[in-house]
Amino acid sequence: MSDISRLSRRRFLITTGLTAATSVALKGCLGNPPTATVDSGATGSAASPVTSPAASPVTAADAPEITTIKLGYIPIVESAPLIIAKEKGFFDKYGMTGVELSKQANWASARDNVTIGSAGGGIDGGQWQMPMPHLISEGVITNGEKIPMYVLAQLVTQGNGIAIAGIHNGKGLGLDISGAADYIKNFQSTQGRKFKAAHTFPHVNQDFWIRYWFAAGGVNPDTDIDLLAVPPAETVQGMRNGTMDAFSTGDPWPYRIVADEIGFMATLTHEVWPFHPEEYLAIRADWVDANPKATKALLKAVMEAQQWADDPANRAELVQLVSGRNYFNIPANILTPPYAGQYAMGDGKSAFNEFNAGPLYWKDPRGNVSYPYKSHDLWFLTESLRWKFPLGGMKDFTVIQQVIDKVNREDLWREAAKEAGFSDIPADTSRGVETFFDGTKFDPQNPQAYLDGLKIKRA
Repeated sequence: MSDISRLSRRRFLITTGLTAATSVALKGCLGNPPTATVDSGATGSAASPVTSPAASPVTAADAPEITTIKLGYIPIVESAPLIIAKEKGFFDKYGMTGVELSKQANWASARDNVTIGSAGGGIDGGQWQMPMPHLISEGVITNGEKIPMYVLAQLVTQGNGIAIAGIHNGKGLGLDISGAADYIKNFQSTQGRKFKAAHTFPHVNQDFWIRYWFAAGGVNPDTDIDLLAVPPAETVQGMRNGTMDAFSTGDPWPYRIVADEIGFMATLTHEVWPFHPEEYLAIRADWVDANPKATKALLKAVMEAQQWADDPANRAELVQLVSGRNYFNIPANILTPPYAGQYAMGDGKSAFNEFNAGPLYWKDPRGNVSYPYKSHDLWFLTESLRWKFPLGGMKDFTVIQQVIDKVNREDLWREAAKEAGFSDIPADTSRGVETFFDGTKFDPQNPQAYLDGLKIKRA
């Protein structure tokens, strides 16, 4: 068994005892935070309001082959489009009347459940950090068993940040930590241990965000600090008692960490990489291949849910729906600030109060959020090369691109969007050159140049 599989399964055993009543599962919620008074007004709109016609547009010709599917989700803001599609009737509207949403204890549980499939008591697909669908397809995190997956849509952009324990107040840990690099590197000599940071699952989104942030500031995340995959409950308790220093986390944790005076936010990932890709909808390839019409029906429902969710006028209802006992099971006030783009940062930093700073589901200033750009798949897998993460047979860009072309089914997204009459369909599978806060550029036409230009890396 590979190191990542051992770590993932160990984490699964640790975290499966956490219940939805005491956590927001993977990114969790340790009890209820104090109620805050928040101005929930938001300015700006990422999409126009969506009005759903009462009649279903499904005809006999495009009726789905099957009306049931079991989709896994983690109760965090990234899963909102799936929940909204269910609660607002969008799945039903497009003929998928038997969609079941299955709350997963953590990412390891989701991985194990998609491996066995719904026929074996698991799931057919659902919400994923990247590049989990590619790693599952290639058997990298499934003990060598290849479970072909298709990436069908991006669910959300942004909604993450880097949290720092309160003992580091005033030490210069913000977006650019180059001035605090020596403090972090020399932490062991003054405290008897290395600076310790955590993320929730190895070799995926949140691991990438915190690694990029450290490396951009001159701190090697492999040698200068201890970087671990740790359950959120354990991480936050460590931040409370002074044994954990940093946490790559997502909404609603930024609100809780600052409001509960556990620590402060060094930065939002919105600052690190504006309008970056976050989590995705991916389903087993065997299910999609057997049910192409049902797949497009699912996509139409999710896209319409994303448009609905991005209307600021719907955000209050969105908060009420996802925070309920059946889903996140947390007080609604915890979700109100990020859904309005309001982030108190702590440590003397200016707060954010801009709708586009929070989670976006359909449109952002770079283009369509829902469309799964192949260029973004390439960045995630390029970062995997940067840190020499296990990639199975994906050892060079030729093979990586072949895997992306096999796993990423943006063609189905396009077909579904056109059939539903949705606008804002991207013209290209690439979003173009991406620019990070430190001036680094990723050109999907030349990923090797990006790798070569990085100062801190394993590759």
